[in-house]
Amino acid sequence: MRDGFVKVAAGTPKIRVADCRYNAEQIFTLMREADKQGVKVLALPELCLTGYTCGDLFLQSTLLKGAEEGLRTILEATKNLDMVTAVGLPVWNKWDNKLYNCAAVIQSGEILGLVPKTYLPNYGEFYEGRWFASGAGVQAGLILCGQEVGLSDGDLFACKDLPNLVIGVEICEDLWAPEPPSIRAARAGATLILNLSASNELAGKAAYRRGLVSGQSGRLVCGYVYADAGEGESTTDLVFAGHNIVAENGSILAERRFASGLTISEIDVDRLVYERQRMNTYQADPSRECWRASFHLPVSDTRLTRPISPTPFVPQDQSDRAERCNEILYIAAMGLKKRLEHTNAKTAVVGLSGGLDSTLAVLITAVSMQMLDRPATDIIAVTMPCFGTTDRTKSNAVLLAERLGCTLKTIDIGEAVRRHFKDIGQSMENHDVTFENGQARERTQVLMDIANQTGGLVIGTGDLSELALGWCTYNGDHMSNYAVNAGIPKTLVRHLVSFISDDKEEEDPQLSGVLADILDTPVSPELLPAIEGKIAQKTEDLVGPYELHDFYLYYAIRWGFGPRKVLRLAEQALGVRYDRATLLKWLKNFYRRFFSQQFKRSCLPDGPKVGSVALSPRGDWRMPSDAVAALWLEELEGLE
Repeated sequence: MRDGFVKVAAGTPKIRVADCRYNAEQIFTLMREADKQGVKVLALPELCLTGYTCGDLFLQSTLLKGAEEGLRTILEATKNLDMVTAVGLPVWNKWDNKLYNCAAVIQSGEILGLVPKTYLPNYGEFYEGRWFASGAGVQAGLILCGQEVGLSDGDLFACKDLPNLVIGVEICEDLWAPEPPSIRAARAGATLILNLSASNELAGKAAYRRGLVSGQSGRLVCGYVYADAGEGESTTDLVFAGHNIVAENGSILAERRFASGLTISEIDVDRLVYERQRMNTYQADPSRECWRASFHLPVSDTRLTRPISPTPFVPQDQSDRAERCNEILYIAAMGLKKRLEHTNAKTAVVGLSGGLDSTLAVLITAVSMQMLDRPATDIIAVTMPCFGTTDRTKSNAVLLAERLGCTLKTIDIGEAVRRHFKDIGQSMENHDVTFENGQARERTQVLMDIANQTGGLVIGTGDLSELALGWCTYNGDHMSNYAVNAGIPKTLVRHLVSFISDDKEEEDPQLSGVLADILDTPVSPELLPAIEGKIAQKTEDLVGPYELHDFYLYYAIRWGFGPRKVLRLAEQALGVRYDRATLLKWLKNFYRRFFSQQFKRSCLPDGPKVGSVALSPRGDWRMPSDAVAALWLEELEGLE
């Protein structure tokens, strides 16, 4: 449970209809198995103590007594388990003489509360209104299994040891209704919703059910555990498939169908609370009095099984890779299209180095020109060789421009830089930051002046990862008239160029080939003299691997996680390739650079946001340039 991770499960026991003793044994056996696997919150199906398909037997006192005895057996058998479990059973309230379809929330042999079902389906194959009363508005107390228990449609269950864990419950049809009870529960503070369900299987229904669960978890910014009835229910007219789902904020973390047993994952309640804090449209309603029960859970480490992508910015589903890549490219191109139209720019000027970033920038620019029905010759691709330029990158830049049909200019800036160094007294033998940045600023000056000459705009090539690290020359490659890559991190830049290379393989093998070679070229600003014609300056040797920095950027900025939690997730996702010392080294470097380089981000040129993370000072990220990283770095001390 440290770092906000709570291991949860949806369980489907194999049952027998109306055999409460057998069902209780199956349930507590499943509970013990869940406990062995570290589960802290378990949801079981609707009416699983009796079976959902009992029909008119629900009106038999013998069945109701059997259900109560079954629950008593479960409480006794699991009194040493601190796991919170929601069990489905029918409960008769003698005070209003009504039968309710309930979830009993239990822990350590105690019943924390009873939550009745609100919406009772009485259509098609469902006939619940024949036996049960709606729990809407019910607030009552009763004796169950010898315990005084609250029966309320508004109960929440709050963990004293992990304040961000607050559990709400709804039952099956409640989710399918126009105004599910989970809405009220989430607005009152619930971060985890348990749904005890008995949803029969029909062709096509699983996809709809999956959409409901993932959509509700996203709409409410919550974790959602959906436990469905399965094997053992009567098949007189219906089949139940045990479709269990664990979702978080719109994403399916785990899913199982046509099987009994446990479906396990971890819900990050700290992440959910952060997202609710960030979204000012998330309207909480803390005034509602619904805090009826609290419980303790000892805080301990949770073994993570939920998927953690090592490349969180890159589309994971290969089946929709083309759609996602095209979407990103078109968003960026649409932004540039509007700017070219608005300014009546006659040309788009791109500094083409033969590296990944400028390659993606010119590809996006080419798409924009197609949208405007303008020729590719309106793109002026400028290659500006200097002291560190290699034949490989120069020839790739030239070939790329030719294949795209751009107007190509080659301007050797070596002499201009030498003259500038002479003017300021900079030795050609001193390869310091002035030596490097002087070249970058000369290139930007050339691009700006060509844009003036041709009535055009300079298209920025720097990406989101470079902006996060400040790996750009202030008023050099840091500056442009429109920065098309500003919202695209380096790992995604590589992915997009790779996608275009694959896409063009048959149509234009030469273009595909040059893109493939650019992808194979080490990332470098090429500002130090080449060694025997080879790149002497490799960016990732200096600032660290971009796959690490992109991972850190995503979790530290998008989700606001603290450094220790970011490190833990990095070990989980990337620990096979990097040891702890390496991860920690570059994480510290990330925080140092991110804080110290904010002044560059405070005056960025315009550029389109294409994903969930952006660093524009006018939009997503507003940070003082003189903020100090001390607290973040202190959190990482002693973790070597």
